[in-house]
Amino acid sequence: MSGHSKWATIKRKKGSLDAARGKIFTKLARDIQVAARMGADMNTNFALRLAVDKAKAENMPKDNIERAIRRGAGLEKDAAEIEEIVYEGYGPHGIAVLVNCLSDNRNRTISDLRYQFNRANGSLGEPGSVAWQFTEKGYIVFNRTDADGEPIAIDPDEIFMVALEGGANDVQVSDDAIEVFTERADLGQVTQLLHDNGFTPSQSELMMQPNTTLELSPAEAGSVLTLIEGLEELDDVDKVYHNLELTEAVMAQFA
Repeated sequence: MSGHSKWATIKRKKGSLDAARGKIFTKLARDIQVAARMGADMNTNFALRLAVDKAKAENMPKDNIERAIRRGAGLEKDAAEIEEIVYEGYGPHGIAVLVNCLSDNRNRTISDLRYQFNRANGSLGEPGSVAWQFTEKGYIVFNRTDADGEPIAIDPDEIFMVALEGGANDVQVSDDAIEVFTERADLGQVTQLLHDNGFTPSQSELMMQPNTTLELSPAEAGSVLTLIEGLEELDDVDKVYHNLELTEAVMAQFA
């Protein structure tokens, strides 16, 4: 199981996902608003479709979704201008960190990020300082357990075959998830083929995958994950990527 899915598993065990639900609709609305700038038609705007599918998976109300689309498409007069900004930095012990933000106030965002990095004995870096350590990939995941830990009936072999037929370049199966990785340009067609064959992903998005990972002791890794958790709690932060190797020992201790 990749670090992306392992971290989601850790947060479920800690109850962090439930604690963050008060903020999740705001973040989802920003995702939709930014995607809708490229057009309000989900049939031609795949980014918008992904954002809306993600919102629906979180049970975001239909009215909220439609309002976010209208704001992004410029149909709402009170819509704040949301920027996509990527910040780079180093966490404790030299771990590379990429932070994707959606913000209407750059000064507030960078101030909040700098506080989190400094508190964790990390530092913000210049543009390009760590981005070269990551590659953008398509990422599709099917959870194999629900929020209560009960198994979900899903056939990994069938997903494996359909995904490869669609052009996926890697499928990883674990007890918790089935993860499909694609090239950036192939994410849409693989997701569509899976949908056409009756498989609805828990998540489908572009992600930044580390080219190599760095393994730390559980104690050292804990300080990194504390930083990641703090960053993800910020209102302006959309996604956080890092190159920490999430071993079983690290997962057990942090969870």
